Amino acid sequence: MSTELTLTNAKIVLEDEVVHGAVLIRDGLIADVSGAPTVAGEDMGGDYLLPGLVELHTDHLEAHYSPRPGVRWGKTAAIQAHDAQVVTSGITTVFDCLRMGSDEDGGFEKGEMRAMADALADAGREDRLRAEHLLHLRCEVSSDNVLEHFEEFENDPQVRLVSLMDHAPGQRQFQTMEQYTLYYKTKRGLSDEAFDAFCKRRQDQSARYARPHRDALAAHCAARGITVASHDDATLAHVEEAIGHGTKLAEFPTSFDAARASHGAGMSVLMGAPNIVRGMSHSGNIAARDLAAMGVLDVLSSDYVPLSLMHAPFILADEIEEISLPQAIAMVSATPAKTVGLDDRGRIAKGLRADLVRVCRPEGVPIVRSVWRQGRRVA
Repeated sequence: MSTELTLTNAKIVLEDEVVHGAVLIRDGLIADVSGAPTVAGEDMGGDYLLPGLVELHTDHLEAHYSPRPGVRWGKTAAIQAHDAQVVTSGITTVFDCLRMGSDEDGGFEKGEMRAMADALADAGREDRLRAEHLLHLRCEVSSDNVLEHFEEFENDPQVRLVSLMDHAPGQRQFQTMEQYTLYYKTKRGLSDEAFDAFCKRRQDQSARYARPHRDALAAHCAARGITVASHDDATLAHVEEAIGHGTKLAEFPTSFDAARASHGAGMSVLMGAPNIVRGMSHSGNIAARDLAAMGVLDVLSSDYVPLSLMHAPFILADEIEEISLPQAIAMVSATPAKTVGLDDRGRIAKGLRADLVRVCRPEGVPIVRSVWRQGRRVA
């Protein structure tokens, strides 16, 4: 039996304009978009109607699963808590980051992330999830066991994105030792001697493993058609390496030169929405607003605060003259979807999935009123 729903009296954010009208949903798809409100239908009260947000990089599930050092929460409970928070932030498609490769800063044992992926699949089959969950494998290429962890996902069709990361000191995210010292020595409470030994081990591991692991993982992704992301690129040499690996997504570049070069090479440049909201990077790197003003910011990620993915586009539209609201919303919907090959969502257009979000924004932080995924109300 065919099902229909009309959402009317809404400010509909389309690709290049905002119109006051109505959207007709039929059998989970957008059947029509009208530039005028209809008499019948669910009244949106003049609120915004946005495409469902597409989140490519969030560590939020990990925070629910391991909320304190040494604590492991029940996987299903962690997944449901994570899912509820992302959906009520307007996110209808989420790429859950699973960490591949352990190091001295923590990490997970072999099998833990595989078990989490299996629990996600079970939750989907049991209709526990309101957002659609796909997998993003965060591969620490300087770890000696990253390939061993990755093997458990070699044939998993839910893996759609793989990022190649190296958090060794003195490069990429931590270009200066001052940043690294604050992040690791202070956080871990290490003595000078212990910290020096820690840094040397990490640098030695990076020198030994990073390049061969990058090459092996990129080759595997190319063979399977998985999108590859670079991470924390700082130099033009890093960008050239990413180009050689067929990278489509440049996550969190740490210099203006790397961001410009990545964007110029056709990669989607991703920065954190919390960076936009706070006006700065939490690790002291470049401000995402500056990249937006330069025209080289393509995608936003909530990273560690789900609601920031809804908040940040409105800030960009308010504060940067060159960025309209439709352009800002595209950074959290159409562009991330296109980057990873999800061409059936991310825009309010006839024939696409009816992933929609009703948002009220009198001022300040936007309020998510309702969320539909494939025409079904999920929040």
